Amino acid sequence: MTPLPPGSAAPAQGVPAWEASTWEFPATREFPTRELRVRRPPGRIVRALPAPAAWPIAGLLVGYPVWWALGFGGLCVVVLAVPMAVVLWRRRPVAVPKGMGLWALLLAGYLVSAAMLGDTPPGTYGALSTGRIAGYVMRGLVYVSLAVVVLYLANLTERELPQRSLVRMLGALFLVTVAGGLLGVLAPRFEFTSPMETLLPGWVSGNSFVRNLVHPTAAQMQHVLGHAAPRPEAPFEWANAWGGNLSVLLVWFVVGWWTYGGPARRLVCVAAVGLAAVPVVYSLNRGLWIGLAVSVVYVIVRAGPRAARAVLRARPRTALTVCAVLLVAVPALLAGPLTTMVAQRLEKPHSNQIRAFTVMSTLKAATHSPVIGYGNTRNAHGNYRSITTGRTTWCHECGHPPLGSDGQLWLLLITQGFTGALLYVAFFAGAVRRFRRDRTPIGQAGTLVMLLALLYMFIYDGLISALTLYLISYATLWRNPPPSDPRPPAEPPRHPGGVSRPPARSPQTPGPALTAQATWPSPATTPGRP
Repeated sequence: MTPLPPGSAAPAQGVPAWEASTWEFPATREFPTRELRVRRPPGRIVRALPAPAAWPIAGLLVGYPVWWALGFGGLCVVVLAVPMAVVLWRRRPVAVPKGMGLWALLLAGYLVSAAMLGDTPPGTYGALSTGRIAGYVMRGLVYVSLAVVVLYLANLTERELPQRSLVRMLGALFLVTVAGGLLGVLAPRFEFTSPMETLLPGWVSGNSFVRNLVHPTAAQMQHVLGHAAPRPEAPFEWANAWGGNLSVLLVWFVVGWWTYGGPARRLVCVAAVGLAAVPVVYSLNRGLWIGLAVSVVYVIVRAGPRAARAVLRARPRTALTVCAVLLVAVPALLAGPLTTMVAQRLEKPHSNQIRAFTVMSTLKAATHSPVIGYGNTRNAHGNYRSITTGRTTWCHECGHPPLGSDGQLWLLLITQGFTGALLYVAFFAGAVRRFRRDRTPIGQAGTLVMLLALLYMFIYDGLISALTLYLISYATLWRNPPPSDPRPPAEPPRHPGGVSRPPARSPQTPGPALTAQATWPSPATTPGRP
């Protein structure tokens, strides 16, 4: 056992030497201003549950499959925003991340757009109805709830919710997403009636949009290749949401489980990424494939050969193991049936004409209300083939395509005009500009997610789960302290015996030893950037 420094008090009776402080507390119980080094006991791992303030975030990310099974799915963010708002109210004043003013303007514009709910732009049809009002209210609640989530994360201290814990929660949701994708491939017909669906009246649960939210299904059966083929969607609203969310969660999974993970987590990381390749291909999702390619290019450009050489020098065994796995896995995937499916999907871009029709119809309608939009979507007359469309025995979901259904950008154009679309782009582009110089793993990952949000706005509807992940990533990026300005640690919690527990290590602090300054901030101190 390492001897205590001269002048230090001996450990109390029954208290292990490693738990005892290596210095005496002054009689006033004030912390001295010298450095404190805490020793970890060999072979012992201390695990603690998240702080009470972090439970809403853990319930949202780790508990997402439970919400999906209950029939809430992405709408769980609206439920959990209520206790978050109560906590924020009690913690006034509230720190507001830079850039949230643009989101506030987006919300204000959405409220103004309600004045156009009764109007019908040229090329569309339909009168003001209960469904249109309900959709407007639901979308507004989601926008407000996401703002609450960002403020809540921004006002949690590092002790209440460490950055690594938050990133690993996102990684845990990635594992759930991969499991849902495999379920959609192996058992595409799996579905069940959720408790929420049972409680809703038939005229509500029978709506196709509501049914996607409250009725858990493993996959969507679509005729993309000319025959019925499953596209995984569990545990999200639809297949495109599954694809976009997987690519975003993969970024955080690699950071939390590989970059900051030990041998066990890295083994899980390699296995999970390998298994994810199967539903990624079976999803037939070209947008997902493009997003993954953009992510790879981003990592190569940001990391570069210098980072590869550093990894080879610091961890040669790990680098050799990864290379060996790639040498075995890549040829196996190319030689299997997955390559054939990719080729067939690229040969049959059946959705291109549908997207082109809805995008052009959206732009034409948006020009008639370019400032505030129409508050909600509208149905177009006909489709790209004929002016007469509707459900058939072959396609129960066919009908008049809703404008703005092919991307968040087009949705904002029809609901809030060009003003709302510009505010949305400015919000995420501003985040890229502000944090592009953050070279930490969390900083680079968060910037990549902001770029993916800008990419996917052309092809994916952000509501509900996708936009939730974008905003949580934004808050995670803002909470991340730059290396030149390390965040001061919070006061460590105490055991009942009065012995200080080792403070949590910052993601940027390497090595097993924990170093902290003994001048602690006040409880009101919040993390993040100015």
